[in-house]
Amino acid sequence: MTPISLTGIKPTGNPHIGNYFGMYKPAISLTEKYLGMYFIADYHALTSLHDPKELNQLVYEVAASWLALGLNLERSIFFRQSDIPEIPELTWILSCFTAKGLLNRAHAYKAAIDRNTETDRDPDDGINAGLFYYPVLMAADILLYNSDVVPVGLDQKQHIEITRDIADAFNRTYGKTLKLPEGVIQEDVQSIPGIDGRKMSKSYDNTIPIFAPEKQLRKQVMRIVTDSRTPDEPKDPDTCNLFGVYKFFATPERLAEVRQQYLQGGLAYGALKQELADLVLAYFATAREKYDTLIADRSYLDQVMRDGAEKARAVGKPVLARVRKAVGID
Repeated sequence: MTPISLTGIKPTGNPHIGNYFGMYKPAISLTEKYLGMYFIADYHALTSLHDPKELNQLVYEVAASWLALGLNLERSIFFRQSDIPEIPELTWILSCFTAKGLLNRAHAYKAAIDRNTETDRDPDDGINAGLFYYPVLMAADILLYNSDVVPVGLDQKQHIEITRDIADAFNRTYGKTLKLPEGVIQEDVQSIPGIDGRKMSKSYDNTIPIFAPEKQLRKQVMRIVTDSRTPDEPKDPDTCNLFGVYKFFATPERLAEVRQQYLQGGLAYGALKQELADLVLAYFATAREKYDTLIADRSYLDQVMRDGAEKARAVGKPVLARVRKAVGID
């Protein structure tokens, strides 16, 4: 049986180039060795997004993004989380085998508690139960499909550890029922700096969106923060966030040439930003065309997600049936 790789992404809008190199590209490449299962985590989004129209629009944007960026539907299963009714049922069952202390230590919950404490608010102010139970829902996402591997960044390693702990607790009670997944930690994927030098992230509003209109994309590239050195002055490419983005798009030969211009002098930041904008647009030209076509055809995206949900449920139903039988509610 072909091993399964599972990847989920919250619907948070137009993906940026950091998303692509850090998550989309390595996740899609796993289909060379695994049956790739990719889902839009709209249930997870409900912990913070309560506008139904916005959520619906974001789901379509994520669906169009995956397909435009190269997801092969013949080698993968692509679906929407909320189309899988087995997920909430398994979530509840797993929650009954999840130690509260385990959830108390979850990074997202602890971070929310810390923010409240730092501002002298009640520790649980504004924190809903969905955020607290987030790791259990994620465990259900992973365990329902007998996932072998789950590609994650180092900052999400804890989610895999919690999932394994929950599955292990269940298996200790009922025997080997759930497969313990392995996390594929993308340690070799470099973090792409945002336009302000920090890690590129929507939460910092420092991204270069892949599918933004050309004028907006160019504007974001031109906003990349640089120092005040003149073109003639030598510069350090390894501490320059403009070069940190540029190196993902330039050819090796051009990259070496630009590096020398940094070190020896003769490089103008403005000209390099213009070149970078051209490179980004060229790199994603085909994907941008596909995206524009896909986002305008919601009926097609709906069909893709329905077909994917049917396939995903075929994988997940036997697992849930096994769980139900184990606990005695079959």
